[in-house]
Amino acid sequence: MPTSAQSVLAVALILLAAVVAQALQHPLPDERIYASDPWKPARGDPLGAGGFESSFRTINRRSLLNCFDLNPYVNMTVDTAGPLSDTQNVTVSISGVVNPSDHDWLGVVSPSNASTSNCPDVAVLILATGDTSELPLLCHYPVKFKLLKEDPGYLSCASSQCQVPGLFGSCLVKTCSASITFRLINIRTDIMFVLFTGGLQVPCVVDKAGPLPFANPKAPLYGHISSIDSTGTSMRLTWISGDAAPQTVQYADGSTATSTVGTFTKSNMCEPSAASDFGWHDPGFIHTAVMTGLSPSTQYSYQYGSQAVGLSPSTNFSTPPAAGDDAVTLIIFGDMGKAERDGSSIHYIQPGSISVIDAITTAVSGANVDFVFHIGDISYATGFLVEWDNFLELIQPIASRVPYMTAIGNHERDHPLSGSYYSGTDSGGECGILYYNYFQMPTPAQDKPWYSLESGPIHFTVVSTEHDWKAGSEQYMWIQADLASVNRTRTPWVVYTGHRPMYSSYDSVLNAILPAVDTEYTDAIEPLLLAGKVDLVLAGHVHNYERLCAVYQGKCLVNSTKDTTGLDTYNFTTYAAPVQAVIGMSGFQLDGFKSQVDVWSKVRISEYGYVGIQATRQKLLFEFMFVNMTVGDSFAIVK
Repeated sequence: MPTSAQSVLAVALILLAAVVAQALQHPLPDERIYASDPWKPARGDPLGAGGFESSFRTINRRSLLNCFDLNPYVNMTVDTAGPLSDTQNVTVSISGVVNPSDHDWLGVVSPSNASTSNCPDVAVLILATGDTSELPLLCHYPVKFKLLKEDPGYLSCASSQCQVPGLFGSCLVKTCSASITFRLINIRTDIMFVLFTGGLQVPCVVDKAGPLPFANPKAPLYGHISSIDSTGTSMRLTWISGDAAPQTVQYADGSTATSTVGTFTKSNMCEPSAASDFGWHDPGFIHTAVMTGLSPSTQYSYQYGSQAVGLSPSTNFSTPPAAGDDAVTLIIFGDMGKAERDGSSIHYIQPGSISVIDAITTAVSGANVDFVFHIGDISYATGFLVEWDNFLELIQPIASRVPYMTAIGNHERDHPLSGSYYSGTDSGGECGILYYNYFQMPTPAQDKPWYSLESGPIHFTVVSTEHDWKAGSEQYMWIQADLASVNRTRTPWVVYTGHRPMYSSYDSVLNAILPAVDTEYTDAIEPLLLAGKVDLVLAGHVHNYERLCAVYQGKCLVNSTKDTTGLDTYNFTTYAAPVQAVIGMSGFQLDGFKSQVDVWSKVRISEYGYVGIQATRQKLLFEFMFVNMTVGDSFAIVK
């Protein structure tokens, strides 16, 4: 039984806690000022360049001491002592909270010795990535976090403990509890759970639990495959490991290939940026190996790693059809990104990403999908490097089984004075380095991310809208030569794709400042498409689905007609212009449309999904699929 003096002291501590909490929420006018609501919901930035007023006012960086010990009863326990497996759910129980608040939150910090001090100046670098939501202003950004109020009984103190009993069964000091579960994946560096109060913008540390290491920080993980040419006989496998020593891939009943190993350092990032500062995370080592001697349109299996670090599970994969084969089936989309399966908050959440990933996984598992194209704005990590691990783990059920081909977008490449055509800060300082390491496409050189690929009856011309495309530029000349070189007997269809669109009916207050379409790009490239008789143009960047007619210089040269089944059909027996579509509806917060649209806009849908294409020599069938696997729009081009 506590003494009366102890009871008085406890009450005094509680009163002092309330005063300090009020002071943190309402600073004096001459102190640092933040937004009044630290839990303001995220606002989407469809073009990824910010533009909203930041709540940050004073640029400084100072370390805050841990919170005053106003919660002497707080205790954190973790349901495992570790080490952690490659994927594991971990529950953290927090008890002894005297005054539960919606400003209390639990962060996953890695490595465990990373700074948990408050650094208000990082607000500027967060905003530079295009993310306008309120996020933790820490000197080292957490892997993920959750508000304690996500436990529905926390604020109401549904689970309480009496710490200081009073007379006649009363309780002088009652404390509350919460239980939070995280899904953790192997990111190689150890984990610390940190309890904060004071909200996201002025956080202070209450308690810590950990560290918890991963059982195998050198494990070979997140393997994904891509085509290196148009033969269907060689495939590149890329994976991540904490080990720098070369590893091997075993495939096709006894064949092996040894990996080449690469990595990058903080000095490779552009500055100033999230990537070169609080968003940095050790990437480990990127292993790539080329599997050769394969046959097109054939299923094989592979396993990668080494005796020292272990082997991955065996994975079945399929090679795509060779150039000139009679048919091909593919999935294509843009602007997908990532979210956390456990509902945690992270930087730059793309709310539709998981539903689209799951739908594509189902399609790849149950249908004859030959490969996948992701045309820019890949992970939206934008300088928060640990989120690339999250993205690679999310797409593994798809990208480990069929070639995962990509085009670069503004959120992978753009940064001032870095060589990108546009001078925004959308890459968060990554400047293409992470993209080039994780997705090694058959390009002329690392920072020349354009290439062509043929599979079945389709020739794909893949461009970078983030590098110079003006007339006379190296990329312009390459596009012109590539389209002129197409053998229409071998590949009767030509599909041109890059991240930014040439047309869009997108509507936003930002459109006047940051237009969705660069008309100079349209004016420069459209004549090349017409000269090369491109059949289909696909782009992302705008986060909705829009189908156009066969358009040139803003005019419909061919409109669709209904075939005998009612399917919209474009007859290209006599060529006029390419059909175009915007397909950036695969993860990022969706965009709306103008109320008055141009004549070239035929179908507009603001829902999540992906596009499936089936092509034979005479017919190209295009289907926009919702995440529930129903068709939202479809058309065919015939010759």
